[in-house]
Amino acid sequence: MPLVKTWQLIAGSAVAGLALSVAAVAAAGPWDSGQRKAERDRAASWSLTGGADHGTGPLPQAAPSAPGVLGGIGPDAPRKAAAADSGTLAQTLAPLLSDPSLGTLRTASVIDTATGQVLYESGSHEPMTPASTTKIATAAAALTALGPEHRIRTVVAPGAGPGQIVLVGGGDPSLTARKKSPAGSGGSLLALAADTAQALKAAGTDTVALGYDDSLYTGPARHPIGINPNIAPVSALTADEGRLDDSTSGPADRVEDPALEAARAFAALLGERGIKVGGEPVPARPAAGAPPLATTLSAPLSALVERMLTNSDNDIAEALARQTALASGQPAGFEGAEKAVGDRLASLGIDVSGSRFADGSGLSRADRINTGLLAALLAKAADPQRPELRPVLTGLPVAGFTGTLRGRNAGTSPAAGLVRAKTGTLTGVNSLAGTVVDPSGRLLAFAFLTANAPDGAAAEKGLDKLAAAVARAS
Repeated sequence: MPLVKTWQLIAGSAVAGLALSVAAVAAAGPWDSGQRKAERDRAASWSLTGGADHGTGPLPQAAPSAPGVLGGIGPDAPRKAAAADSGTLAQTLAPLLSDPSLGTLRTASVIDTATGQVLYESGSHEPMTPASTTKIATAAAALTALGPEHRIRTVVAPGAGPGQIVLVGGGDPSLTARKKSPAGSGGSLLALAADTAQALKAAGTDTVALGYDDSLYTGPARHPIGINPNIAPVSALTADEGRLDDSTSGPADRVEDPALEAARAFAALLGERGIKVGGEPVPARPAAGAPPLATTLSAPLSALVERMLTNSDNDIAEALARQTALASGQPAGFEGAEKAVGDRLASLGIDVSGSRFADGSGLSRADRINTGLLAALLAKAADPQRPELRPVLTGLPVAGFTGTLRGRNAGTSPAAGLVRAKTGTLTGVNSLAGTVVDPSGRLLAFAFLTANAPDGAAAEKGLDKLAAAVARAS
């Protein structure tokens, strides 16, 4: 029987571990894919009373045959002599970037996140329509304005009229009327109805009139693209993203008035809990200074950001842009969000000249971002001094495994499981921006923006080749 070498054992263990990880991700679902669990577990391990070890002794040590799998990511990680320099990377990427399938306009940027060194760039300061890679900017701005632990409130308060209560929207994009929330712990109309019914019964009330308040947001509710299955009217009070089916992501027919439909769902839930709601819900305002009867909180902003990036969720993106506006003292509409996002990115030291953030989702063709800005944002999110931005990285889809990259760079691709990136797609516009650990252990940030591609599917394959080239560059 031939001897099995140590490296073969390690490789076999890695493959088995990857298979188990994939199964766990599939079971958990896209809203809580496990992408942040490793970071949380690692953070817990820094405390002697955290994680799985609740004792007071020394922290457990890794087995000698199991080196830290993330050791190459940190800024102090050793660099192999064979690390790709800018010349080598240029020789690899330039021919791929000239592929006609990418269209007539192609720009690129690749930087070392630990040093800030630009390894490759081509037209990196040219503003272009970024499509959904805009969500990287939206995520960074929201996290900067509010912090990763921020939660959005939805409340029920006494109304101004006798016997009236008011459902007040706070802009939670994950608010759900379903028994089992696809977002896990977060805003639930069921929990809100239960708490409201309990409070009303304690006060001797079993019949109410229901109002609803969605006045937190300003400006038009419709995105400039008009009625579109990729996004609902933007409202401060929406349940299940206004979807008319049981889906949790992707295109779907939407309700015309999300606030009214959310209020109707809430009225039905109150009825199931012994509170009679008289008549149809109507627009109303809560009584001035009245304390809420009940409150439900969204999932943390970090989780909302991750879901937005993994699934390219346009509804969450527009909500987070407006939350950024509110936190910045701007009107919570498209214009206020545009100014707030730009200002927050500038506060991070990001050059936003020539950029425009016309919306939070990237559905607007008026958006303008360059690859240098996207790569710089990803590098900023990797900065150890900016832990609040880490969800920008942990939410990125994983090539071949999760979200919008599940079917891209999959199988035997050298980028499978290594590239994490946000996709962007509009007719004639294709983009990809994310991170990869290269063979030398460096965490590289990359961004590719293209336009006027004759075939969108072919353009995506061209972008995937570019990302794979960065992953295997040495």
